[in-house]
Amino acid sequence: MTDPTPPERLRTLLAERDPLAVPTVFDGLSARLAERAGFDAVFTSGFGIAASTLGMPDMGLLTMRENVDRVDAITNAVDVPVVADMDTGYGSALNVRRTAAECIDAGAAGFIVEDQAWPKKCGHMDEKRVVSLAEGRRRIAAAADVRDETDRDAVVVGRTDAREPHGLDAAIERGRAYADAGADVVFVEAPESRAELERIAGEIDAMTFANMVADGKTPVLDAAALGEIGFDVVVHTLPALFAATAAMQDAYERLAAEGTSESIPGVSFAEFEELVGAPELRAQERRYADADTPGDREPPEQ
Repeated sequence: MTDPTPPERLRTLLAERDPLAVPTVFDGLSARLAERAGFDAVFTSGFGIAASTLGMPDMGLLTMRENVDRVDAITNAVDVPVVADMDTGYGSALNVRRTAAECIDAGAAGFIVEDQAWPKKCGHMDEKRVVSLAEGRRRIAAAADVRDETDRDAVVVGRTDAREPHGLDAAIERGRAYADAGADVVFVEAPESRAELERIAGEIDAMTFANMVADGKTPVLDAAALGEIGFDVVVHTLPALFAATAAMQDAYERLAAEGTSESIPGVSFAEFEELVGAPELRAQERRYADADTPGDREPPEQ
């Protein structure tokens, strides 16, 4: 009997958890830390990847290739299923097909496609624009077709950012349309009250996704409360990125001011090596170094 694939494991978690709570990650190290903390799945943050890769905001500057390459590194760093933020799919339905295929090939268990117009923005920024409902449906249908044409059954999350430009009624209408187009999970971004969260969970006949962003547009509730409202997936976005940023900023400022790292808190060298898997790689190194076959020996001097 073969082991379950990442999409199979993710679908099992979605069926068993009420809700499935996951953190966002932005590179292999943050993913390892989230896995070690006990999370059963992780979600990549386009906001975090743009910031950590480019040092720039989430405003449509990250390319598909840059995003997929980082997703590939994250899936290789951890054993838990990874849900990838694939922004708008980077163009037409044909671009969405390619993005979905590349994301699945990179090992993602699921991925998000949204309906913003390009250049897209972080979902909790102002002045977002969305494509037509018909174009949004085409994007989701294209992603769902790629899911159905492969043998990996990746989870498709259909996201709408229509709440800010067009209101909650339009956003719920789009959420329903994206479920009809093939989305496994519907993500209405940036509702502005608990009442709006309750409407989203109650009026969309599909699994729903809640995005908790500190200082964002949506009131931050814990996973248990969101599960009681009816959400199936709860993502805690950006706390690790912001905490890491504060710690690095403090470390660099101390180093610049004091000329030494003695006062900077952190893990030890040995602890960090253990976290990134150095002991296992050293064991592999010894295994191959000990294989003293005749072909490996130095030829005798003549």
